[in-house]
Amino acid sequence: MSCHRYDLPTSRRDFLQTAGGGFGAVALAALMGGQAQASSGRLPHRAAKAKSVIFLFMEGGPSHLDTFDYKPLLNQLAGQTLPPSFGTPLTAAGEGKSPLLESKRAWKQHGQSGLWVSDWFSHVGKHADDLAVIHSCASSGINHAGGVCSMNTGSIFGGRPSLGAWASYGLGTENQNLPSFVVIKDSEATVVNGVRNWGSGFMPAVYQGVELSSDGSPIRYLENPKGVDRQRQRDRLDFLGGLNRDFNASRASNTELDARIKSFELAYQMQAEAPDAVDLSKETAATKKLYGMDNKTTATFGRNCLLARRLVENGVRFVQLYSGAGSKWDSHKEIEKNHAQLSHSVDQPIAGLLADLKSRGMLEETLVIWGGEFGRTPMSEQGDGRDHNPTGFTMWMAGGGVKAGQTYGATDDLGLHAVKDRLHVHDIHATILHLMGIDHTQLIYHHKGRPERIDQNEGHPFTRLLGSELA
Repeated sequence: MSCHRYDLPTSRRDFLQTAGGGFGAVALAALMGGQAQASSGRLPHRAAKAKSVIFLFMEGGPSHLDTFDYKPLLNQLAGQTLPPSFGTPLTAAGEGKSPLLESKRAWKQHGQSGLWVSDWFSHVGKHADDLAVIHSCASSGINHAGGVCSMNTGSIFGGRPSLGAWASYGLGTENQNLPSFVVIKDSEATVVNGVRNWGSGFMPAVYQGVELSSDGSPIRYLENPKGVDRQRQRDRLDFLGGLNRDFNASRASNTELDARIKSFELAYQMQAEAPDAVDLSKETAATKKLYGMDNKTTATFGRNCLLARRLVENGVRFVQLYSGAGSKWDSHKEIEKNHAQLSHSVDQPIAGLLADLKSRGMLEETLVIWGGEFGRTPMSEQGDGRDHNPTGFTMWMAGGGVKAGQTYGATDDLGLHAVKDRLHVHDIHATILHLMGIDHTQLIYHHKGRPERIDQNEGHPFTRLLGSELA
């Protein structure tokens, strides 16, 4: 004869999780089931070329007018005010009526495609036929806090999951011993908004990005303390995990603790595999030189680009590299000095990354993205700088199934507004996920009773950018 025990609920949460078949438990099971599925990898919604993403983020807002968006009229009208036909733009520093500032760059057409690229990116220009240059990007963020947040999460306000978190939630990881989403900065400076840029927002914390160090060992505390072998570490984790699970048994909605348990397990697995994945000593001198690691100016970003290649090679889904951490691309004055220094530090490493991926047959499976939170204005600021411009700026993509060697969209003749095929950040995110095989309208996370999407129901993939087999 069997005996069934019925425990009375001790709290309102317990009641919701047990009453009527467990309304709360049903919702939780759906979330945790999705989480478990995503952590081991989901099938994409459609055929995809891009298995992973490397997002090269130039924080502070690089000037499209001095890099990839050639505007001869700007130099012809330099020193004059913006013609009335362009309207009176709203700018962060109120420079709408300031004189137009010429571009002092030397411009050249590259490759069979004839893409215009300035001398600040002459190395990248050699890969013009691998680039899909989008001249019509737009954002809702007029300042850095809103712009960086928008480009990373789709909203100018913090608290939503980042693009990398959505990719991790949608596809999971190809390597259980490494993080699915990794972030590497070029210095110890703080990116505007900090970790919220690669956070998981209202999703379980397990989807947030893992920050690696830009100096020394990329992963801190990877080695066990002296005198602690792997078995002893395993025993410690089992004991700690048991305590955490017992504590969490009556707090099943506490995803932070569940994520912490998983992070401890991931750290343990990383001790076995990560040292090999981030060990650059195994790279040849020729490869390191390709990335510019033999030059003080390019060594840091070159190292980070090479780390990104090794990480995606080992199954990491999404890698984001920050150049100019701390809004250093922001050039309200002395844009020539500022942009020259920063572009020289990234040009060769980015070109090396494209060349290396291509030579290894990895470029078609890796989507490389370049851009910042916005562009710069054609009007001057403080005489020799440019203000923020979220109404029209340039980003480019390479690999991952994009139709390369072409430009897409356009800004007006002075590079102020996107006037053809305008792509808002929501459209850019939808396009990136589409290239990864994800239908962003089907990638949904239920939060507080609402079905949430990365684009907040506003984005559309730009299918003209895709190769014919993916469109």
